[in-house]
Amino acid sequence: MFRLTLPTALTLMRMALIPVLVLLCYLPWPLGRTLAAWIFLAAALTDWLDGWIARRYNLTSAFGAFLDPVADKLMVAATLIVLVQQHPSIPLALLAVVIIGREISISALREWMAEMGQRGIVKVGALGKFKTIAQMTALTLMLYRDPLFGLPTYQIGYALLAIAAVLTVWSMVRYLQAAMAGSARLERASAADE
Repeated sequence: MFRLTLPTALTLMRMALIPVLVLLCYLPWPLGRTLAAWIFLAAALTDWLDGWIARRYNLTSAFGAFLDPVADKLMVAATLIVLVQQHPSIPLALLAVVIIGREISISALREWMAEMGQRGIVKVGALGKFKTIAQMTALTLMLYRDPLFGLPTYQIGYALLAIAAVLTVWSMVRYLQAAMAGSARLERASAADE
């Protein structure tokens, strides 16, 4: 039976805020972008918080483990789409395609490895965490867009997004290598059993 825990409620809240974030980006209201940036930042922080609460208070669940990365990917994809639409450029579109494409690919890879009983092979590592920090910081700054303490937030965010895209590809290659090695081990073990 499904039991709504605090971490799962925080994840569902993040998902519910996606249309609000998108709407704020398009409202002809000066504070719209600022609020969108704060919503994105709050979502990024609650992503860390719900995981910490789930582990600390043993509130983990299979549904929460499935839903958490889905919420993150939806928030990031929606934000990238909005940014590309508002600032169309080939480099930004390519960064968005790399990041969204990687998320789809890794989700499919995790599903495939889970079917083979090897889900732990593609668990999040330190490189993935650095990628997430760079990506979340970049998107927050790009949504905010206005100079802050004289610093060009959009340009800093853009540079961080490029770094996040490089880390995205690097971490994807590492996940693929780990998955291929795990798959090869399974095939050898299966052949030895025959």
